[in-house]
Amino acid sequence: MFIKRLLLLFSGLLFLNNLSAQLCQGSLGDPVVNITFGAGSNPGAPLSSASNNYQFISTVCPNDGFYTIANSTSDCFGGTWLNLPEDHTPGDVNGYMMIVNATVAPGVFYVQTVDGLCGGTTYEFAAWLSNIIGPTACFGRANKPNITFNIETTTGEILQTYTTGDIADHNSPVWEQYGLFFTTLPNTSSVIIRMTNNAPGGCGNDVALDDITFRPCGPKVSVMVNGAAVAGSIDVCTGNTTGYNFTSNILSGYTNTFYQWQKSTDSLTWTDLSGATKPTYSTPAIVTPGKYFYRLAVAAGSNISLSSCRIASDVVTINVHPLPAPKASYDGGCEGDSLRLKAAGDGDFVWTGPGNFMSNTQSPVITNAVISNSGKYYVSVVSPYGCTNKDSTTVAINIKPQVEAGENVAICEGNGTILRGSGVNAMSYSWTPAVGLSNSSIANPSASPTQTTLYTLTAINGSCKASDSVLISVSKNPTANAGPDKAFVQGQFATLNGEAGGTNISYFWTPDVHISSDTVLNPQVSPPYDTAYTLHVVSHDGCLEATDKASIRYFRDVYIPNAFTPNNDGVNDTWNIPMMPAFPLVEVSVYNRYGQLVFFNKGYTKQWDGTFKGVAQSSGVYCYIIDLKNGFRKLSGIVVLIR
Repeated sequence: MFIKRLLLLFSGLLFLNNLSAQLCQGSLGDPVVNITFGAGSNPGAPLSSASNNYQFISTVCPNDGFYTIANSTSDCFGGTWLNLPEDHTPGDVNGYMMIVNATVAPGVFYVQTVDGLCGGTTYEFAAWLSNIIGPTACFGRANKPNITFNIETTTGEILQTYTTGDIADHNSPVWEQYGLFFTTLPNTSSVIIRMTNNAPGGCGNDVALDDITFRPCGPKVSVMVNGAAVAGSIDVCTGNTTGYNFTSNILSGYTNTFYQWQKSTDSLTWTDLSGATKPTYSTPAIVTPGKYFYRLAVAAGSNISLSSCRIASDVVTINVHPLPAPKASYDGGCEGDSLRLKAAGDGDFVWTGPGNFMSNTQSPVITNAVISNSGKYYVSVVSPYGCTNKDSTTVAINIKPQVEAGENVAICEGNGTILRGSGVNAMSYSWTPAVGLSNSSIANPSASPTQTTLYTLTAINGSCKASDSVLISVSKNPTANAGPDKAFVQGQFATLNGEAGGTNISYFWTPDVHISSDTVLNPQVSPPYDTAYTLHVVSHDGCLEATDKASIRYFRDVYIPNAFTPNNDGVNDTWNIPMMPAFPLVEVSVYNRYGQLVFFNKGYTKQWDGTFKGVAQSSGVYCYIIDLKNGFRKLSGIVVLIR
């Protein structure tokens, strides 16, 4: 009994003047129990480990005497409930909370057995509650939740109790943390948490519950670094060779205090430092960039080996920052142009360079650069965390070259020319495009483009460049096509079908007799004898002349052979009417003695070979009709097929 009274006295010292919300005013340990109700789709499953006098219902808007597990609520009971878009923990995706609609009569709504505690140890119990009834519900007279927390032994002995009083309503959801502290009995590892709703239901008294925690509670543990209190993180730079001396101060409370220094890389998972079991600890030098977290865990006696029994100091964060990387560089480099020095990163910059140059600008500009500005420039940068680094860049100021690409040139297709480029103060040259050039990196390459091309010559001197362009015009060579040979009968004419191609051309026909015009592509000709007309296509750009001939046959009259011998001896095997090409619309019809049409052709594209549908016709007399069209008379007669 003496030990129990001593523990209660110790707890009273920890929590004095904290009557409105009896939460730990000393130092806390990591949560031994953290009931979050889980996460998932809406609504969740009923409670499995906790018990209560309420019935579970699978809806986000439970009625009187029911509860649910949900990740959000909306539009409940005509909008008299507040909408809860999420549980108590911001960013807890689809996190669950317990929603309780109180019964008409007050009573217990949550009972949970909590295991894994240490005997004779003080703990803080805490839970987050929110009154979810709107202030205008029930005509502004809604009952307010009023919750009593009891911490009991497994045999029913009450270790501590706390009542919230009426939980105020708000226009929007407000989560408030309520709790109490208690001390477990020696050699006891389990307690029971019992929550009772003291207010009547019916209209109002609706509450949301989330994040129930049990954490060891003890005297205030503070840590000093190198003899000074730490506010926020300690910022150092990569390469720092100094370690840190941690000293601790613990308010009275433990009679047999044990210590354990811990380290973490994420401030969530902690590792005990081997051998670091004294009130002080010295770190080795920390040189690698990153965040390093330290704290001191404290417990009474052998409880230090149990994470559920020990408390911890506030976290000391050592933030090792990388050195800045200025990456000095520059733009420019031509005499007369602007020279821009450049450095990367954030912080304070100092540039120095040739001719006593100095600037505190991150990217200073030297206008109208001269040769004497050449040389090595240094930049020093101090980061916002006091880390310093340097870099340099070597600047070369060059004379800007002058360049001439030469005069524009016209060439004929298939020919070439020499480009007449030249430059002053040029160390190298580059022609673009390189297509058709013998060498694109000399001033005077030969050029043989297949089409008109604009070539650009760039003269280069260090980082300085100058460009000029020349146009090489490619004239397509003349092409001539006099068209097909023609025939005509006295009193008619033939039309030539000439075609001409090429760049910057003219054309004419020879001879220039018996022709309607010798300078058009489709003249009409009527020579009184067989004649060949030549189409001449001439380039005015000096390219080669192209020519082609069309033969014209002259017929004094229409001659129609009266017999042919289709015996495949190579002589007179078809009924060939020589002047038919002079009549492009002619229609030739041949009939046998029965009046059956055995041959027909329009335009005289073929000659009759004495067959009908691939079958050789017998020797005999056949009648023909030839329609010359264009106002000429029809011709008729007989032709003898001889085999």
